[in-house]
Amino acid sequence: MAEKMDIEEGKATNGEPLANGLSSPKSNSPEPLAQRVKRIVMANLLVILTVAGVIIGVFIGLGVRNVELTKTQVIYIGFPGELLIRLLKMIIIPLVVCSLVSGAASIDPKALGKLGGWAMLFFLVTTLIASSIGVVMAFILTPGSVSDKPKVEGMGDDVPVAKEVIDSFLDLIRNIFPSNLVSAAFRSYATGYRNITRNGTDGLPTAEKIPVGTDQDGMNILGLVVFAIVFGVALRKLGEEGEILIKFFNSFNEATMVLVSWIMWYAPIGIMFLVAGKIVEMDNVGQLFASLGKYIACCIIGHAIHGFLVLPAIYFIITRKNPYTFLWGIFTALATAFGTSSSSATLPLMMKCVEENNGVSKHISRFILPIGATVNMDGAALFQCVAAVFIAQLNNASLNFIQVVTILVTATASSVGAAGIPAGGVLTLAIILEAVGLPTNDISLILAVDWLVDRTCTVLNVEGDAFGAGLLQFFVDRQAKREEGTELSGVMLEDPSVPAPESSPLIAKRGNKDSEEGAKGVLSESVM
Repeated sequence: MAEKMDIEEGKATNGEPLANGLSSPKSNSPEPLAQRVKRIVMANLLVILTVAGVIIGVFIGLGVRNVELTKTQVIYIGFPGELLIRLLKMIIIPLVVCSLVSGAASIDPKALGKLGGWAMLFFLVTTLIASSIGVVMAFILTPGSVSDKPKVEGMGDDVPVAKEVIDSFLDLIRNIFPSNLVSAAFRSYATGYRNITRNGTDGLPTAEKIPVGTDQDGMNILGLVVFAIVFGVALRKLGEEGEILIKFFNSFNEATMVLVSWIMWYAPIGIMFLVAGKIVEMDNVGQLFASLGKYIACCIIGHAIHGFLVLPAIYFIITRKNPYTFLWGIFTALATAFGTSSSSATLPLMMKCVEENNGVSKHISRFILPIGATVNMDGAALFQCVAAVFIAQLNNASLNFIQVVTILVTATASSVGAAGIPAGGVLTLAIILEAVGLPTNDISLILAVDWLVDRTCTVLNVEGDAFGAGLLQFFVDRQAKREEGTELSGVMLEDPSVPAPESSPLIAKRGNKDSEEGAKGVLSESVM
């Protein structure tokens, strides 16, 4: 009877034994509603504050628009938002470099190559799918089929200089191998052109456009990523001699994440003023939507399909887990991406969210997410495909099958080199237009509404990075289970040819009882 009582006490309220063998407190009274609501609110306080910040920012912007404000006053309104972007950009370089060095040093080189291969495959496939969705949406909605060409005045005058396709890809390779690491922290390589005149073979002067290397403002994050990964692998090769430096980068990384956790609580305020300031800056919203509304709708619907259907479907098919629970865990980072319009600036918050809310281990998130923020641009690829077809329709240029494939491939490839900054995708749009022979002057129309489309692009970019990290965590966990199962099945008898003796719990119990009785008999005989 005593044994039965002990067994009953060792079970939880649901009938399952507790992990520590202790009894669980029996609570028959249900949790009060107010206490439950308070617990849910406190658990999701940062997400609620971030959503509230976006909504309040929209209302502040719409309310202040009716007041005649000077440019200086508009800048002052957006100052708290500018402060958030500066805080996030401040820790990008130490976070990316330290996380990649420590991540590459902590993972076995074979596993590192396998993880990187799976990640690049996922990024490539999803970017191709996003590009295909963009082309299909543009052909279905035909945003460029209008009677009069839209004219947007006062916005989008800074059209990027058109570059040759080969020079764009050579620049990408050059940036992978920066000549100066310090300079790569704030400048990147870009090709310009200089026209010269020389005498040809026939003696007549001919003009030639010569590519000239220049440095442009903007972090060369691709070069820093490649260097950090290679440096981490080199530290692991050193063995014990590299342990001190690996510990340094690990400590630096943890300290940076503490700073990120502090910045996260300022994010709702910064996002509120970022959204409000951007709404106040808009000149004539009605005219803009009237002339380019179909293009905006085409991009946003395409982003919604890819972000809410395609990526969650891929995650669910592979992991059999609820993808929308995963999305809720990174909602703060997605809202920050919408507010800042920069995937690089969102990277610190994304790392924090996937580690704390979605159970992704540090060595995976801090290795994959910086790479994803650099090379995975689903939103940019989709928007570039829509923009290319849109400009072709505006100019009544019919696209054949070869040109459509060229747009898909070029958008997928050029999105790798797109900077993770506001309007980064527009800068590479000229490459696609040049590849299919479309005029680059119409990019001014794209720039006019880029402030809105780029925000949904960034949300989709960082969502793809997060799902990639979640899938890699699933693969790593599954591999660990397989290895554990292999180790357990490897426990065998010393001589497999000798059959194992038959055993039964009843026989074992009876044998134990006989041995105990025999021991008592021997003891009593010795006493007597």
